Amino acid sequence: MSDKARTLFDALDLDQDGTLTRIEVIEALRAKGPTLAAQGVIPAWGLGGVDDSSALFDAADANGDRVLTFEEFAAVVDRRFGW
Repeated sequence: MSDKARTLFDALDLDQDGTLTRIEVIEALRAKGPTLAAQGVIPAWGLGGVDDSSALFDAADANGDRVLTFEEFAAVVDRRFGW
């Protein structure tokens, strides 16, 4: 799993509990997305609205428990963003 996935996961983990919720992903990408893109943490084309953030969450939530672990998240973003 890539270092970029870890950096992005940590940036999105607003409450720093080691997991991501749908709300965290949406709020963090809305607030931090442009900065993360400028830093090269996420591709600029990877930024989107609420629906895109929600779809990213759904794609990563492999077990359907509505919480993302780093492993679930990294498996999707590494593939989606080509890391």
